Amino acid sequence: MRLDLTTLNLVLAIEQTRSITRGAEREHLALAAASKRISDLETRLGVQLFERRARGVEPTEACRALVRHIRSLHASLHALESEVMEFARGIKGHLRIVANSGAIAEALPPDLVAFSQAHPQIRISLEDLTSAEVQAAVAEGRADVGVFTAPLLDSRMQTFNYRSGRLAVLVPESHALAERASITFDELLDYDLVGLHAGAAAQELMREQALARGRTLNARLQVRGFDAIAQLVEAGLGVAVLPQAPAERFAQVFKVRQLRLEEDWAKRDYVLGVLRQERLPTVVQRFVDALCPPETRTETTASTPPLRGKA
Repeated sequence: MRLDLTTLNLVLAIEQTRSITRGAEREHLALAAASKRISDLETRLGVQLFERRARGVEPTEACRALVRHIRSLHASLHALESEVMEFARGIKGHLRIVANSGAIAEALPPDLVAFSQAHPQIRISLEDLTSAEVQAAVAEGRADVGVFTAPLLDSRMQTFNYRSGRLAVLVPESHALAERASITFDELLDYDLVGLHAGAAAQELMREQALARGRTLNARLQVRGFDAIAQLVEAGLGVAVLPQAPAERFAQVFKVRQLRLEEDWAKRDYVLGVLRQERLPTVVQRFVDALCPPETRTETTASTPPLRGKA
């Protein structure tokens, strides 16, 4: 079934104005032509889009569903137009990167700066997702490159060791643990925890470790963003486990202390993933080569945990 943009825009205009007459005027169509377009569309879809009332029309549930897709289509068309127009301004490519919060906090920023300076004609977009969401976005073609932590969930992806990081513990300055230099996870389980939202790699890792010990993770508060975690810890609402790099920064800004987490699994490896294909697009290949130089590159597989990369 082919749906033309003029008719879809007319549906949106009528839904917003609650009037076929005003919707037709807004889209510069004659009333008879607009009415026929709506009637033909309803026939083709097999549903009623508008209920005629004495003072206009009311959209049906089917219409509301269609309008959501029309708005999504408009957003995609706007993004398409903006991206294509950038080529007229000298942009030679667009690199869509997705990464988990830890990778963004610990590793990516300096590499993105260096790549942007070396390739100013390539536009970069970056989105913060969970590791599972990162892999799905790359595997489904919604992103070009992903940076995430193990496990590797999709064999359609080709991944390379990228960087290593470490988890640390953040506690309030006035906390009983504040004078400690390190702590085990067993000890930490006795306290309320402030963490990232469900699905975040570190949060899922802690949940699994707690279950393996027959313990419960006292996740008192879950938020989005390490800044929010640090502020909640400073307020005394719990302790937190987060990547060491942001933990060190927060210890200089907030009234919190950083402790070493004495666990083997506190050492985490970030991998860079792309969709497995015979030949990568030039822009993607340049980025992979910049972050994972061929002479030091090690590929990981879905059947084994990621190899430790250089810090």
